[in-house]
Order: sequence, then C-alpha cells, then structure tokens
Amino acid sequence: MSQRGIVLYLHVHQPYRLRPYSVFDTATTHDYFDTENQTIFEKVARTSYRPMNETLKRLLDEHADFRVSLSISGTFIEQARMWAPDVLESFKQLIATGRVEILAETYHHTLAFFYSRDEFERQVALHRDSIIETFGITPRVFRNTELAYNDELAAWAESRGYAGIVAEGWDPVLEWRSPNYLYHAHGTQLPLLLKNYRLSDDIAFRFSNQSWQGWPLTSEKYHEWVDKSLGDQSVINLFMDYETFGEHQWADTGIFEFFSSFVSSWTEQSDGTFYTVSEAIAAHEPAGAISMPYTVTWADTSRDLSAWNGNALQREALRYIYSLEDDILRTGDDTLISDWRRLQTSDHFYYMCTKGFDDGGVHAYFSPHVSPYDAFLYYLNVIRDIRWRLHVHHRAGGLNG
Repeated sequence: MSQRGIVLYLHVHQPYRLRPYSVFDTATTHDYFDTENQTIFEKVARTSYRPMNETLKRLLDEHADFRVSLSISGTFIEQARMWAPDVLESFKQLIATGRVEILAETYHHTLAFFYSRDEFERQVALHRDSIIETFGITPRVFRNTELAYNDELAAWAESRGYAGIVAEGWDPVLEWRSPNYLYHAHGTQLPLLLKNYRLSDDIAFRFSNQSWQGWPLTSEKYHEWVDKSLGDQSVINLFMDYETFGEHQWADTGIFEFFSSFVSSWTEQSDGTFYTVSEAIAAHEPAGAISMPYTVTWADTSRDLSAWNGNALQREALRYIYSLEDDILRTGDDTLISDWRRLQTSDHFYYMCTKGFDDGGVHAYFSPHVSPYDAFLYYLNVIRDIRWRLHVHHRAGGLNG
C-alpha cells in the first residue's frame, strides 16, 4: 500500500530585466538588459539560493525519505554560470543525491504555448538540452510557465511522451473534489498533479504576515494542518517559488528553521513520506479525470492569464514580440534571436499589469520599474530597436546579394 506523502516542488527562475530604455536609445545602442541583473542575482544567491541549497542538502543527508522536485529555467542557468557558478554546483550536488528531480519547461520562461506553438516547441527542446548538458538528466514530467495549463497542453504533453504534468488545483475546476489525489488529464491518460494552493500559500505568501490569523506558523501547527488536509487521501502537492526561502520570506522570519523542523517531523512519523513528482505518479493510481478547457495558472486571485495579458498594454506587447518571429529566425543572427527570446520571458508582461488591490501589490513587489506604464514604454522602445536591427540586417543581405 502506498504511503501518504508530500510532493515539494520549487521553481527556480530569474529573468533578464530591461533597463530604462528610452526612444533616444533606439537605433543607437542595443544593450536592453539592466546591469542591475547581476546585482539582483548575486543578492538572491546570498539570501536564498546558497542557504536554501545548504538546507536541502543537509535534509537530504539526514532523512532518507526526503525528496524534492525543481524546475530551473534556462535564463537562471545562464546567469548562475556568469555570476554565481558555485550556486550551479550546489544544485548539481543536490541532484547527485538521486532524490531531486528536475521538471521540463520552456527555456526562457515564456507563454509561447499560447502564442506560437513552433516557438514553444523550440524552447522546450532548448531547455531539455540545457538540463541534459548541465545536470546529466532528461526531464520526464512537464511544467509550463506559471503553471499555465489547459486540456490542450495536456494532450500535447502526452503526445510528446511526458510521464506527467503539474497544474494549479483551483476550486472552480475541482468543484467538490480534493487536490490531494493523483488525477489524469481529461481526454488523455497523462497523470496530473495539482497544487494544494492553500497550504502552499501559507508558506509562500502568509508565513511572515503578522496580521494573518495563522501567524506565527510553527512547524507543529503546519504539520497538523497538512496531516488533517491529507487524511486518508494520497498526496499533498506543495508548489512554490524557490525564492520563497530567504528572499520573499527573509531569513529573520525563521523560514529556514521552520522548513527544516517541518521536514524532520514529517519524515519521522511512521506513515508519512516525501515523493518526487515521478515517484508520486508511480506510487498512486489516478482518482479520476480533471478537465480544464480554459487556461488556469497559479497567479493572482483570478488564476488565469490576465496577470500577463489582462490589459491593452500587455496584449500589444505580446502581439509585437510574437509578430517578429519569422523575420527574426530568418536572419540566423544568434545575438538577435537571443535578445528576441529574452524579450518573451513572461516577467516583462507581468510588470505591465495594472490591477489594483492585493494582486496589484504583488505585481509591484516584483517589478523593477516605477510603474507598469514605464515597463511598457521601455519594452516598446526595445521593440522599435529590434525592428531597426531587422531592417539593417535585411538591407545588408540585399546589398550583399
């Protein structure tokens, strides 16, 4: 009989943020990405990546039943190689334990599935090759950017031979059902793991909120909540950003001590364990089918794509960048293609969000720009320069021909 268990999945990503790129920079300079990217990466490496990797390695050494799953974007790997190679080495040490799994995704953390299926496929292949080259393993379970998921994506993943897929366990989709089971995606036999967003967000968003009725969250209290939620069901899926630990929730909140204590208490109880995503899929039979005909994500209170395409600014920016695809790829210019793909990263459109209330506060927290309008303006100026570079490239080709 399968043990009740936890799937802990952490997402590791850093974008290339745009600098304040003015209209006077267009056709003059092509350095779009902020020099502060290195500063930010080194800061997060200090506050989050190094201490969390040390914590995970210690817990893996101490507890044979501890497991963790990661998704690591290609843009993160690039920046780690340049600015914190020791961080990349520490991830390799985690994976070498054999109890850390890496998921498949798009290399550039994009929403390409919804805008260009061909480009989506290319970026998934780029990511797979990068993970094989960097870590020596081939991802078997798929995770789309921002957990953006629908039935069509599941059909694609099954057709490409993936062993499973992960998504948000959103109440309007689940209705009376619990996220604490393995399911299969509607119209397929593809195993589907759904995030328990309440228990995940207790750590990711509420842990240090002193006005929250659950504060302070102790490992004993959280253990009780997880145990009660799981009951006689199969698996609790705790999905969150890696940077939750040390960056979104600072070290002085006690987040590392809480996490270590909870892992220890859960692994030491007789009927509790941790699974990687693949192990959870292998250990449990699907409880039924889940259909998501419309796209569900893990962002904002609406859990849809509106965090990235909910206003006219975002929709225009997305239209501009994907309309350049054929012309960009025809150039064969590696630098131009790389810039174009970095501009597809979903974070750029997230910064353009104009929502208010709690959602707006979260967007503002992550954005490097003063306002969403600045984010759009800088992005539009970069698009103008990309078009200028295309024009120059085509003219040079014509003259040379």
